[in-house]
Formats: sequence, structure tokens, C-alpha cells
Amino acid sequence: MVLSVSTVLFLLIVVLLLVKQGGLKTGQALMCILLGFYLASSSLAPTIRGLTTNVTHLVGQLHL
Repeated sequence: MVLSVSTVLFLLIVVLLLVKQGGLKTGQALMCILLGFYLASSSLAPTIRGLTTNVTHLVGQLHL
């Protein structure tokens, strides 16, 4: 659960930065959020969750 909360907060910060500095309009950001909700309830959700988990583990194993 901690990972998913951290991921949600990270993505929220990215979207807010895109709205403020990247020229993403508020309506576009809301559409992205709606897409996220619909993807979360679709049959693609387990695949997306598995991919994000694998990438997170890969990044966690990097020693920079």
C-alpha cells in the first residue's frame, strides 16, 4: 500500500508541474485523471500494476 500511495503522490506532483510549467491545461489534466480511473477498473489494470511494480523494483536495485 505504501508503494501505491507514493506512486500516486509522485504522479500527482508530475501532473501539477506539467500544469504549472509544461503548458498542460487544467482540462487536459482532468482528462488524464479520468483516463487513469478508467484504466484502473479495466482488464489492463493487473498488467499495468505488474509493469509498474517491476520498473519500481528495477529502479530500486540501481546503485548510482
